Amino acid sequence: MARMKKPQTPKVVREGFGHLPDGAASEMVKLRGDNGFEARIITYGAALQAIFTPDRAGHLADVVLGRDDLEGYVAVRRFLGATIGRYANRIANGAFELDGHRFQLPTNDGANALHGGLAGFDRKNWTITALGEKPAPFVTLSYDSPDGEEGYPGRLQASITYSISGAMELSAAFSAETDKPTIVNLTNHSFFNLAGVEAGGGGILDHHLTIAADTYLPVSPAGIPLGGGPSRVDGTPFDFRIPHRVGVRLRDAFEQVQIRQGYDHNFCLRGGGIGDPHLAARVEDPRSGRVLEVLTNQPGVQFYSGNFLDGTVTGKYGRVHRRYDALCLEPQVYPDTPNRPDYPSARLDPGQAYRHTSLYRFSAS
Repeated sequence: MARMKKPQTPKVVREGFGHLPDGAASEMVKLRGDNGFEARIITYGAALQAIFTPDRAGHLADVVLGRDDLEGYVAVRRFLGATIGRYANRIANGAFELDGHRFQLPTNDGANALHGGLAGFDRKNWTITALGEKPAPFVTLSYDSPDGEEGYPGRLQASITYSISGAMELSAAFSAETDKPTIVNLTNHSFFNLAGVEAGGGGILDHHLTIAADTYLPVSPAGIPLGGGPSRVDGTPFDFRIPHRVGVRLRDAFEQVQIRQGYDHNFCLRGGGIGDPHLAARVEDPRSGRVLEVLTNQPGVQFYSGNFLDGTVTGKYGRVHRRYDALCLEPQVYPDTPNRPDYPSARLDPGQAYRHTSLYRFSAS
């Protein structure tokens, strides 16, 4: 008697995720790899809503902050797992010049423009334009930003493809094209806690962090890079060239840590912005053994230690998000690049293609 084959678990699942106030439907796509690894993406903000990955004993946990429902994302803007654009990070005074023309953006972070402005790409409901299981589980989401949106010049046609690029590896491949000279800096803004978000109480201060950078950008109290260019990490709390606990130097009498109440700085990656994605950072939670390696083709990575999670937002599993509960590693060009010709360029011209690929590789030690 022939054995009946067990039905295979689908590697890609598409389902509803509520409706926006204007009636538009939001959707969720689940991408599945090996060992229970799963990434959940929602169309609102093209955001990573959850990532499940095993610890050293094989126990699965969700390792990114998020909200249980669409209403939570719409009600309070916290960039949880979102795609950030047109310009991730800060632009001083919300202004820049391009080809002799001055552009003024809305300011939403004191005097500066942050993460795309008042209604950046994280506040848009992206469209699913492709998905499937071959050659690997993937979904492509697109957003067409009109000329002048949030003050940025040119129509920008942006897309991101999330795919399972390894057994427990998620790829985020951004692309964009424009019809006028403009600036582009897209990234993913996931907040990671490798101990597991549902467990709560652990925070990330005991996570061990390595960053492949010899220099970083000192900033003003408002988070804008100072003049004078990158500074060496040697002998400072910013030296993560060998693993350190995130919290071990967090209260050092060092001005750059104190003015941002922790880490909120761009690290200038060795060989950044050249060739294929290479290792930018490695994080390990010693208790669970979970490891995250971030690889990217971008010149910098913004390390943010969750300094301004203030306990006013309740996320998934009923957990309140408090200071140092999670950390961000955001691959990107440097902040305020449009006003700093000495930085890697964020310019995009017609006929060119913006390409940014970052890999999030999980394992267990």
